[in-house]
Amino acid sequence: MTVSRRLLLAVVVVALLALSAGCLAYVTGGGEVDDETLDREPAEPYEFDVDRDGYLVVTTEANYRAVYNVTNREEVRLHRETGYGTEEPIDMRAFRVQYADGEIVNGSTFRAHGGEVEQTTDEIWVRFPDDREADSLAFTASSTPKRFVAKVPVEGAVEVVLPPDRRMDFFLFGNVAPRGYETEIRGDRQHVVWDDFTGETVIVQFYLQRDLWIFAGGLAIAAVIAVVGLYHYRRRIEELTRRRKEMGLDVEEEIDEYEDDDDPPPGLR
Repeated sequence: MTVSRRLLLAVVVVALLALSAGCLAYVTGGGEVDDETLDREPAEPYEFDVDRDGYLVVTTEANYRAVYNVTNREEVRLHRETGYGTEEPIDMRAFRVQYADGEIVNGSTFRAHGGEVEQTTDEIWVRFPDDREADSLAFTASSTPKRFVAKVPVEGAVEVVLPPDRRMDFFLFGNVAPRGYETEIRGDRQHVVWDDFTGETVIVQFYLQRDLWIFAGGLAIAAVIAVVGLYHYRRRIEELTRRRKEMGLDVEEEIDEYEDDDDPPPGLR
């Protein structure tokens, strides 16, 4: 079997595995979010009292805690994009709902009140009870190191809090979308705020502050190496020029001689 046929066979096998995995996920409905997962305790208490429609705190462990204003909402769709251009449910855990009267309940209690947390192959649907007015929805989900991407199911004032000692201002390492945001430093954390968020996806690429110093140090070292290399190169050229002069091989004089002579160079006369 030739190399090209082996490569083609490997591609076909991978495609079949991916297709079978997708079909299995479709048949099983993508899996259920069990009460144990929903009832987990968050790493830190949720900020239910913030005056934001969306408040997302990114952690150093590549997770984030989200609190959304769901007043007058019947349901909320939670999902994320895959690297293949498709959608999938977020890996939600530590689920909490705050009702309008201030009561905060976990996932199993929410379901006991008539609420629904339904997971499909593409998303998670959170549907609120008819007889209880929900005020806020909170949960924890996974992110990625140094790049936070989230589908935000609300509009209005949205705030993203970066992990401690992270920044996004330097254009080579940081990036934020959509535009129209403002930033503020509070303590050791940078906050990115949209006063009128109307999009769907928030992207914040950030870096450790020490990464910037490492980058600057690398540039400084590269500059020193370049200067030292140039210095040694010039010294080498000067040394070679001196030796040629000592040997009577003055290149500049030979060139001047040819320039002053109207006759063709030797060999062409």
